[in-house]
Amino acid sequence: MTHALPGYLCPEDGTRADVRTAPWCCPVCGSPWDLDFTPDPAGVLEPSAGPNSLWRYAAALPLPGAFSVSLAEGHTPMVSLGERVHAKLDFLMPTLSFKDRGAVMLAELARRLAPRRVVADSSGNAGAAVAAYCARAGLSCEVFVPEGTSEKKTDRMRAHGAAVRVVPGGREATATAAREAADEAGVFYASHVYNPYFLHGTKTYVYEVWEELGGRLPEALVVPVGNGTLLLGAALAVEELARRGVRPPALIAVQAQEVAPLARAFASGAQEAEPVEQRPTLAEGIAIPAPPRARQILAAVRKSGGTFLTVPEDRLRAAQQDLARRGLFVEPTAAACWAAVGPLAPEDPLRGRTAVLPLCGAGPK
Repeated sequence: MTHALPGYLCPEDGTRADVRTAPWCCPVCGSPWDLDFTPDPAGVLEPSAGPNSLWRYAAALPLPGAFSVSLAEGHTPMVSLGERVHAKLDFLMPTLSFKDRGAVMLAELARRLAPRRVVADSSGNAGAAVAAYCARAGLSCEVFVPEGTSEKKTDRMRAHGAAVRVVPGGREATATAAREAADEAGVFYASHVYNPYFLHGTKTYVYEVWEELGGRLPEALVVPVGNGTLLLGAALAVEELARRGVRPPALIAVQAQEVAPLARAFASGAQEAEPVEQRPTLAEGIAIPAPPRARQILAAVRKSGGTFLTVPEDRLRAAQQDLARRGLFVEPTAAACWAAVGPLAPEDPLRGRTAVLPLCGAGPK
């Protein structure tokens, strides 16, 4: 039932809002919302009895009742990359990236809210995922993309029935245009950055690792970070599983050396990240010069006892090639974690710990 949907909560000033009527961000300070939701630690969580999708963790998800939107996303396999490191193959999702985990949650939420249309902004994986899941849900969708976005990417969005609006300028101009549209009546902003339901979708990544490892987690979770949606989802799951007695891992966040505002802030001890210059990098998916959830990301990594690592361009390319030689062809962004902690790293940043990393986006077809 719609009335049972958990509401929004601003992490900065405590403002609360009903998900049915709330603007896309906190109206007081403009921060991205958190969700006023904590799963019952005593609740029955039997994933093996659930569907073969991320909805098998329904007891830990904030969308109560029956769901109808799914493409059998989630439940991706893990493979060994060595004695201590496993890779989770999230590029085997229906739209070929981990963004499906959050997109299915946004599409199910939008289906229940019944907006006139859904808008999103993305230059790649998130746009494809939102377009696909809106198609599955029967929702009208418009994706705002920056000028210069590959025609192959926009053609794919259009194939799912989405309208594509090309915005002059870069990524920030595109986000601004989408947010202006989101302010209109009857519009749902399917933002993978601002809407916290997306984070509760990405947290299923860690629940799957926990299930795959027989009810435990590795000593470290290595995660690529741009806007931080996978890391923040992981932090949610780690906290929820800790209430069930699961030992929490360290969160190791990876950024491209060319665009690393969070790594810089972490190294200086800052609580917030200063914007950096947008420079070209192979790891386009994590090249975010001013992440809106920077404060939360930094706090989550520090709380876990983790750290930030950065990788140069030559190592990104070499890591992508190394994974391909192991039979795993992924986009450069997805190779960032292997570049940071694999055999190409100049030292052992894992310090002998066991770890799982995501290969979160497929290579070009």
